[in-house]
Amino acid sequence: MTFVLLTGATRGIGRAAAIELAREGVELALVGREPERVKAVAQEAEAVGGSAPIHQHVADLALMADVRALAEEARDRYAHIDVLANNAGALFASRKQTSEGFEQTFALNHLAPFLLTNLLRDRLHGGRVVTTASDAHTSGTLDLDDLQSEKSYSAMRVYGTSKLCNILFTRELAKRAPELHANCFHPGVVRTGFGKNDNGIWKVLTTLGGPFFRSPQRGARSLVWLAVSHGAAELTGEYVVDEKVKAPSAQAQDETLAEGLWEHSAALVGLPTGTAA
Repeated sequence: MTFVLLTGATRGIGRAAAIELAREGVELALVGREPERVKAVAQEAEAVGGSAPIHQHVADLALMADVRALAEEARDRYAHIDVLANNAGALFASRKQTSEGFEQTFALNHLAPFLLTNLLRDRLHGGRVVTTASDAHTSGTLDLDDLQSEKSYSAMRVYGTSKLCNILFTRELAKRAPELHANCFHPGVVRTGFGKNDNGIWKVLTTLGGPFFRSPQRGARSLVWLAVSHGAAELTGEYVVDEKVKAPSAQAQDETLAEGLWEHSAALVGLPTGTAA
């Protein structure tokens, strides 16, 4: 039985993926910020699934302490993880720092999957890592000397940069961890809670644009495909759009930038530099 640990499992793409994976008989560990929502999605997944267990974890992945606690829980409970789906992410209208001093978009969208994947690497041996990226990466610009967006903050640019980080991380992980199959994907513009974390223009635009966006079920299709399909079994280091491999932006293919991002990220979260874990 395939076992999938899925972050960002309580809304939008994550919820849709959880239900579809359960329908396919996958054992799931669902991760979300709010216990009530995690429980509700677990119940939905159990209702459509068979006898496969559905586990629940609560963590605020914008906090590296919570990422470490989640990794410790997972290591205690699961001897092997077939798939780690790094799906948690958000767009924030204004610049805010977490209690640990990280800019929250960078912390949640990049540092969390970077740290969680590294902490679970031995449990993932031979498995798959699927990270939710975005075509918004084309609007991002990665400055290794300003990873916290201290010089200036524009919500869409910072979000796009975090998605660029997802792709660079995926490509570098594929190089450093050849025992894994690491891929990322663009879900399309999906009707989710995206952009509604703050009041302001982004909340208005995402609310008005909702009827024209993809359904969460369609957005989740590439996540499910990369997680469990035979067709994706041999892929690694790829960026996928609509279940097809696509070349990301030139910056997302910059090997020197990918290596630099890895080293900076490792230093920020307290992992050894120069190694994958």
